[in-house]
Amino acid sequence: MFSTELVQTAEKLLELCRNKSIMLATAESCTGGLIAGVLTEIAGSSAVVDRGFVTYSNEAKHEALGVGTGLLDQYGAVSDVVAKAMAEGALQRSRAAMTVAVTGIAGPGGGSNTKPVGLVYIATAFKNQETQCRKMLFEGDRSAIRSQTIAAALDFMKDRIT
Repeated sequence: MFSTELVQTAEKLLELCRNKSIMLATAESCTGGLIAGVLTEIAGSSAVVDRGFVTYSNEAKHEALGVGTGLLDQYGAVSDVVAKAMAEGALQRSRAAMTVAVTGIAGPGGGSNTKPVGLVYIATAFKNQETQCRKMLFEGDRSAIRSQTIAAALDFMKDRIT
């Protein structure tokens, strides 16, 4: 289902988390649960993965993660502010010590001059640390953008741990 490279990256992340007793949760929009999917592709991942939130709509972001409707209205779902709020909401609503959140435009439609197809925000929240966010611009079709987002999210989590 997932590329060998993505699975190997997920395995390394899970090993790091196991060694440091870090539980993870995901909050996903444009990837539709695929980050949680690649993590749980690995046997024994339940020792590290607490849960995944798939919050594709603005209503889901608000109801499941507590993202303020004012933030969604002011900045839009695809923004650093909303990505951070998603990551923090997942942290508050799970047993995880670290979360990752992704929101973006995977295409082929939905882009604009200010928010083009391929724009993705990835945020990580860690208990007792400042939430961090990366702005990414990926190229390719919908599948390629989603795959690149998964890889970047896994790498971002590894970077935060090491």
